[in-house]
Amino acid sequence: MSLHPTPSHEATRPRAVTRFAASLAEHGDRCAVWTPEGPVTYADLAARVEDAGCALGTGRRLVLLAAENSLDFLVTYLGALAAGHVPLVVPGDRPQHHASLVDRYSPDVVASRDGASWRVSPLTAEPGHELHPDLALLLPTSGSTGSPKLVRLSHENLDSNALAIAEALRIRADDRAATTLPLHYCYGLSVAHSHLAVGASLVLTDLSVVAPCFWRLVDDAGVTTIAGVPHTFELLDRSGFAEREHPSLRVVTQAGGRLAPEAVRRYAALGRSRGWDLFVMYGQTEATARMAVLPPELLDSHAGTVGRPVPGGRFRLDPLSELECGLGELVYSGPNVMLGYAEHPGDLARGRDVTELRTGDLGHLRPDGTVEVVGRRSRFAKVVGLRIDLDRAERDLADAGVRAHCVDLGDALGVLTAEPGSGETVTATLTGRHGIPASGVVVLDGTDVLVLPTGKPDYPGMAALVEAHRSRAALEEAAETRAPDGPSPRAVAELYRDLLDAPAADERASFVDLGGDSLSYVEVSLRLERLLGALPAGWHLLSPTELVTAARRSRPGAGAAAAGDRAVPRWRRGWHAVETSVVVRAAAVLLILANHTHLSFVPGGAHTLLALAGFNLARFQLTARPRAERAKGIVRSALRIWAPSALWIAAVAVTLGTYDWRNVLLLNQVLGDWARWSPHWHYWFVEALVALLLGATLLLSVPALDRWERRFPFAFPMALVGVGLLTRYDVVVPDAGPYRGANAYVLIWLFATGWAAARACTVPQRLLVSAVPLLTLPGFWPSMPMRGPTVALGVLALVWLPAVRLPGWLARCGSAVAAASLFVYLTHFVVYPHLMAYSSVLAMAASIAVGIAYHRGWTWLEARARGLLPRVRTRVARARGVRTRAGVSG
Repeated sequence: MSLHPTPSHEATRPRAVTRFAASLAEHGDRCAVWTPEGPVTYADLAARVEDAGCALGTGRRLVLLAAENSLDFLVTYLGALAAGHVPLVVPGDRPQHHASLVDRYSPDVVASRDGASWRVSPLTAEPGHELHPDLALLLPTSGSTGSPKLVRLSHENLDSNALAIAEALRIRADDRAATTLPLHYCYGLSVAHSHLAVGASLVLTDLSVVAPCFWRLVDDAGVTTIAGVPHTFELLDRSGFAEREHPSLRVVTQAGGRLAPEAVRRYAALGRSRGWDLFVMYGQTEATARMAVLPPELLDSHAGTVGRPVPGGRFRLDPLSELECGLGELVYSGPNVMLGYAEHPGDLARGRDVTELRTGDLGHLRPDGTVEVVGRRSRFAKVVGLRIDLDRAERDLADAGVRAHCVDLGDALGVLTAEPGSGETVTATLTGRHGIPASGVVVLDGTDVLVLPTGKPDYPGMAALVEAHRSRAALEEAAETRAPDGPSPRAVAELYRDLLDAPAADERASFVDLGGDSLSYVEVSLRLERLLGALPAGWHLLSPTELVTAARRSRPGAGAAAAGDRAVPRWRRGWHAVETSVVVRAAAVLLILANHTHLSFVPGGAHTLLALAGFNLARFQLTARPRAERAKGIVRSALRIWAPSALWIAAVAVTLGTYDWRNVLLLNQVLGDWARWSPHWHYWFVEALVALLLGATLLLSVPALDRWERRFPFAFPMALVGVGLLTRYDVVVPDAGPYRGANAYVLIWLFATGWAAARACTVPQRLLVSAVPLLTLPGFWPSMPMRGPTVALGVLALVWLPAVRLPGWLARCGSAVAAASLFVYLTHFVVYPHLMAYSSVLAMAASIAVGIAYHRGWTWLEARARGLLPRVRTRVARARGVRTRAGVSG
């Protein structure tokens, strides 16, 4: 029965509010939200929430909130709940969705991010909606469909489910949860509700669990709880989570889709060994968030179930006659069941329409009270944690001019259409309106729709047909790469396969996952920029799917671009942002050439490159991967430096006799004569670089040191700086003669400073790293005082400047020099002496040209070697097989 309150009815009734939002002040000075600037107490949060509620206006207002994991959003959201307004929470990164809901529901207030500011914008002078007194919150169905249909939740729904979850998960007041899920998602929002309801605290972040900075935050903030969907656990597997210890972690929760039973048992065992508990859950937006919880003590014996109902909830089965006994549709009842749906503004005045929730899922009810979900009855699919209404998706495609049928492929949405060449429209429509990544859409176009004898669509047959064609990469690639949104994740993965010699590259593995290092970084970034345009910060940590999504999000439309061009001065239109590490590398090698050719006398380029090597070690090698993979990655980088160096030096030694075997093996630092300078010391920088990389490998191969580096990622390299200063200031140092500035043992502190620069995330940390070169470089080179300021300037640039804007032509030239920097350094000793008599500029230009040529030749040689390797392996295997058969026959 629907309730339609009259104005007089509402006027005589006290305005209902959500209790946990209105009673924040009861928790006093406890920490409510942890921020890098300091804790926000419950008393402070309550004051901000009260101000935010008042700022939304008088009367009860419909407030559209563009959600983000920020304090601004949280305060406005809680302010709306506490003041009795009705928030409509939508994803903050989908303006197309916002626009459709604004058109459909005409909210009184819109709150969203506007550049760096959080803006609350009233759209009406007076409340323009009749809102039922029980209505507290509106969420898009399952937080994902892109449909105007909304879930109507009551104050009782929010309060009861928050407390039920807190009880089921055993949340304590001293717990602290990180927002590993977006707050527009019912699961992510329920994490905030359940913790605030019992006086626990939140750590607001949108960092990915694969980012080293996230785990630094977990340890620094003392996070006790993280939540994830199945994709999150895939990322945890890739990030080396099992290798790390985080002492504060107490609870890990999983929902948003089925996690395989073997994965449940594996994480349960890992949790027991690390001191945290895993809780597996089941829920829907229509039940405010969660309906069932599988506690840690049942994980091993009930890994295939979703546990028991949350306190106050109950399941029953609606049997299906065509199915076997004991299996039916799960129907849930409890105080967290929604009021009903809304599809237009008039529905917001309706009261409760439903008393129980038909989940659309098929399952068993076991005798011990646990629930097993075995499939879905209705036309819904779950793709990367998003619940998609397939019928709605078909209507959206029809609106876009494509008649298609959508099917559930389990981990992707399959689309079959008879219209050839419509794949790009299908992918763009589903990505834009439903938030599905392009990799989650499989399109088979130009194929007639299958029908049953009754004339109805044969969805099982179409699913089998799309699945059978799914492996045809050529068709899928053609459809995706023609999409107006730009290249596909598959194209990025293919680029990684070619440039990184990574046959296993797929749409989930990032640059660092595949062993990318500083040598390949510049070349890969250049190719990616040609493919995707400007790259987002930290692109090397993103999977191809995440990278393509970020690049598309940052790419303006044609109209916006034209408007932007008119707004940008003519002289700035051709400028390009280049990552500072690339600029520093190019500038350093050019300074080396200019100094050696006497074009200028500004030394310090090689030592700047040593600091940059430490910086890149931390960025590319010291990721969250397991210890063994880290060590292999660093050794691989060292070999990629040694191999082209040894080949060049050996060739020069044979033809010119300038060097000997010690130089070829890069052992002159160990076996050379430190008493006098000679051409044998030309490659001291390469020797020092390889030695420092191998030293880092040995250091982090020690399990305890590896754990300390992960636990204290900034303090660890700063401690190495302190140790290195013992050699820098002659406290502990071998007899290096007058050339101690070329000794890897003496230069540990400089290498570690670059390492620490990459780990500095906060302003105090950056200031501390900045102080190291300013205080320790003066006096290190008494005969060359200009060397210190050059190195200091390079380190400060790495610390404080993420990117530098340069004219396009200069950016391209600088990037090419940076990519070939090692090869320019190797070859210039042979090139410039022969041209110095004519012109220093000519000598420098020729050195650059020869270095780039050697770089391209070496790259070609590597590619040829990679192509021959599988053939060699095949022939060896065949030879072994022949010998084995001969032995057997004999």
